[in-house]
Amino acid sequence: SNGSLSAMEGETEYELLQPPADGISAVTFLPRRSNLLLAASWDTSVSLYDVAVNDLKVRQKFQSPVLDVVCSNDSTCFSGSLNGRVNRWDLETGMNGAIGTHDDAVKTTRFSTNTGLVVTGSWDRTVKLWDSQTNQQVAQLPQPDKVYSLDVVDNKLVVAMAGRHVWIWDMRNMGEPEQRRESSLKYQTRCVRCSNDGAGYVLSSIEGRVAVEVVDPSPEAQKQKYAFKCHREKQDKQDIIFPVNAIAFHPIFGTFATGGCDGFVSVWDGKNRKRLCQFRKYPTSISSLAFSHDGQKLAIAASYTYEEGEKEHAPDAIFIRAITEVEAKPK
Repeated sequence: SNGSLSAMEGETEYELLQPPADGISAVTFLPRRSNLLLAASWDTSVSLYDVAVNDLKVRQKFQSPVLDVVCSNDSTCFSGSLNGRVNRWDLETGMNGAIGTHDDAVKTTRFSTNTGLVVTGSWDRTVKLWDSQTNQQVAQLPQPDKVYSLDVVDNKLVVAMAGRHVWIWDMRNMGEPEQRRESSLKYQTRCVRCSNDGAGYVLSSIEGRVAVEVVDPSPEAQKQKYAFKCHREKQDKQDIIFPVNAIAFHPIFGTFATGGCDGFVSVWDGKNRKRLCQFRKYPTSISSLAFSHDGQKLAIAASYTYEEGEKEHAPDAIFIRAITEVEAKPK
């Protein structure tokens, strides 16, 4: 891969070599190593890349398509599969295997740094919590519908489901959800991500819209919430509307990026309600986005998400983009 190395020096953006062989469901950087990226795929693999030298270090196969992956530290990752398994993979020893199961596909996996718990959400209408040290299941939280996306920051857990349900839980008191909400968007939720300070969350839908929400339920605080249209384009005076699949918060500046089936990535300043930038059009739908912990890189998975059924589409690809302050810092 030496040829690609020289081309990468000073490049704003490059494509990773040896991408997964099928759809890319999720990308995530290791918590403290901004050169190492994991990618989960429908080809049943989780791949570990060293993005600094554009090298696929190792590709671990599981038994079923992998829908999400998360790290508990720089050497351990947990992934969720279509067959309901929650898998653990030790990146240093290579040891891997299922630590437990859901009764249906595990759509989303996140990690709670405060509690050391891995959080998995499934189409079986439950969220399960797993101790990342012992691999034991420590709780099962029933939800009103299929879990599509969830996120956790500090002690806040936000679960977005089918039927436009959004439940907010406190990780310290799992007997009851803290709040039961309905999405303020009229259409199916695709992604939810919590703001860095845990005071709010951003939710996206299949109908080219994003909602910026506030956790505090008081009427005064709720006045700050709003929604906006994005990932749409005009064709012959018609608005073509695309699902917004991916959201990622910048770890330093607190701005957030969105990616849609239109192949575009935009960065937004949620507090000042404006777009900071839009990158070039990527070859196909954006399926996942992830910033490195230092905020200097954005991993962009361009991978057709079958919103229009079987059709010819660009090959699945992962792009690594260097992020400048101008693109991500509130003005």
